[in-house]
Amino acid sequence: MLSKNQLKLITSLHQKKYRIRHGLFIAEGIKVVRELLNSSIKSVDLYTTEVIEEFESHKSQHISELELKKISTLKTPNKMLGVFEIPSMTQVKQEGLLLVLDNIKDPGNLGTIIRLCDWFGVEQIVCSKETVDCYNTKVVQSTMGSLTRVSLIYKDLIPFLKTTILPIYGGFLDGENLYKTSLKKDGILIIGNESNGISKDISDLVKHKITIPRFGKLHQTESLNAATATAIMLSEFRSTLTEM
Repeated sequence: MLSKNQLKLITSLHQKKYRIRHGLFIAEGIKVVRELLNSSIKSVDLYTTEVIEEFESHKSQHISELELKKISTLKTPNKMLGVFEIPSMTQVKQEGLLLVLDNIKDPGNLGTIIRLCDWFGVEQIVCSKETVDCYNTKVVQSTMGSLTRVSLIYKDLIPFLKTTILPIYGGFLDGENLYKTSLKKDGILIIGNESNGISKDISDLVKHKITIPRFGKLHQTESLNAATATAIMLSEFRSTLTEM
């Protein structure tokens, strides 16, 4: 049975300020929890509604379905909830392809972008401080475990971009055709806010403004979803590796 203190702590982790205060986050469902347990991220507690043999070696507590529902963020809780330590942030690398996110707000978009980076072998994402928290429960769920293989670093983007030695690319509606641009294997790719794109202060630092051309006859689609645009651009950047 959950104690009042356990209930209070776990439900508080639904909010960013308490995740920061306690240095903890939650993950739900067998697949996501399994991925986290098999990574370098440290587990604190596991709560399950049934005995699952593969998790018996970890610290776990059996709870009722009603109790799981009280601590879950899901409409239909999935057998297991884990509490994990937020890992310390790593140093930003100055080599390879680095993704920078300027004010991405939607948790689903961020989760998908993290999975895309995992797929395309992008090891680090640098996020503006206004970008949604990667330990938001919706983000954690939508990464499906990719959060364990991609590190996210939150920082002020302008000082970072001003001092980087890497070429800076950014997605714009009026940029150069992505498919006709010479792309470097080492570089920074900036993706902007879902509604407003890359902010003015950041855009002033972008040396290579690129766009995904529209091929539809009417050209009535205003823009692509941020995650969709990221997928297309990462694919094109990675294609330069196969051509070398």
